[in-house]
Amino acid sequence: MSTTTTTVARPARLSPALLAPAIAFAVLTVAYVATNARTPHPDASGADVLTYTTAHTGLINAGSALLLLSAAPLAILAGVIQRQLAGPAITAIGGALAAGALTLSALFGWAGARLPASAAPELARALADLGFLSGGPAYAAGFGLLVLGIVIPALLQRKLPSWLVWLGIAITVVAAVSALGLVASALTVLMPVVRFGGLLWLTTTVVFLSRR
Repeated sequence: MSTTTTTVARPARLSPALLAPAIAFAVLTVAYVATNARTPHPDASGADVLTYTTAHTGLINAGSALLLLSAAPLAILAGVIQRQLAGPAITAIGGALAAGALTLSALFGWAGARLPASAAPELARALADLGFLSGGPAYAAGFGLLVLGIVIPALLQRKLPSWLVWLGIAITVVAAVSALGLVASALTVLMPVVRFGGLLWLTTTVVFLSRR
């Protein structure tokens, strides 16, 4: 008489160590973008920037707080991913640089919101430029390193689907090109790809990596 043992496969559980900071970063980023949807564009005059900041101080302060808060889960997420993949140092370094860029952008935004109506328009424009460059090209440079630090070990260890790896490589290239917006402002049009495409890629990647 034989006995047959049947093993029932359990559904993969998701690791909260990865999901928690990823969700926090995604939610805070979306909330920040929604809060600052009407912020003057980089080509707006200093007078227009000053008029907006003095009329929407509370909104700008709220956006700056959301942006500042989003930096922490991004840095944490980068460290957790590097440890899980035993990846190169650029994973954590890229995350730290991207988080630092978001922090600077938040602080410049907060400082700009404190300007009185009598302030020089040139000062308002300068602070807005510093905020944009920090949260734009500087963030792209750090985020590109973060993505590169993920796709290299993920490719070697086959931890991610090939299509997701190649998307990550594409985002890395776009991030590197958009970072050149410091010297060629036309390239900053690629920033939404890095910001939103990168956020979607990172969230999807975390879902795959967190399965255990």
